[in-house]
Amino acid sequence: MPERPVILLPPSEGKRPGGDGPAWSAGSCSFPILDAARKKVITALLAAMRAPENDRAKLLSVKGSALAASTATNRGVRRSPTTAAIDRYDGVLYDALDAVSLPKRARSRLDSDVVIFSGLFGAVMPGDPIPDYKLKMGGSLPGVGNVSLLWRAPLTKALSPMLEGRVLWNLLPKEHDNAWACPTEATARTMSVKFLDEADRTKGQPRRFTTVNHWNKLLKGALVRFILESGADEPDALADFTHPEGYVYDSSLTEVIDGRIIVAMVRPPR
Repeated sequence: MPERPVILLPPSEGKRPGGDGPAWSAGSCSFPILDAARKKVITALLAAMRAPENDRAKLLSVKGSALAASTATNRGVRRSPTTAAIDRYDGVLYDALDAVSLPKRARSRLDSDVVIFSGLFGAVMPGDPIPDYKLKMGGSLPGVGNVSLLWRAPLTKALSPMLEGRVLWNLLPKEHDNAWACPTEATARTMSVKFLDEADRTKGQPRRFTTVNHWNKLLKGALVRFILESGADEPDALADFTHPEGYVYDSSLTEVIDGRIIVAMVRPPR
């Protein structure tokens, strides 16, 4: 059996404020090879926070009081207290994952086998101390340009050794998956997941499906928890998983595209 699978996750828009750790510094997070790029992005973000309001609103996709709060948060990113990334991120996926209630073995897998992509830090492990911040992977910073393009070469180089010969669950949305070149040829197996709702059909008609986008994060959070608890390292391992919302593994709709296995989780008609 291959080594335990690696799981790639996006960050969350929502983040818990505060923390009791020292301010971020080079060498304090995993993948220190990324530190030079991290410093560059932080410097560019601080410069962007001195730009006119309209420019900051465009970059951060918020307005009014939310823009003022996000600007203040970003301006303090070099001196703000830190907390573990898994505690910092506070979105729907992370709520469904519910890391604090994981059994001991699954929690150990989380800490050692999950990588979280980040517009500001490139990639971090769950225990890495990071400050509060707001920056999308698809944002464009002065002097840097598109953030995902800046990260593409450093992230590919940093993650490739970790993934060599291992199973990979790539659960990144397109925006974050664009920030690196997935080495599918070097992994034991690379998998991603699609969630489908099956429509009602009349006798003799083919099956019809719609791709689920509106609550994809909730679905992935529960799936990640199952992978951590079970060690699932191949599509058929999901046969034992029934999602709380009724999604089940469908081998007939699972396909291989460009070396990546696209695992189908389907909710039958209600």
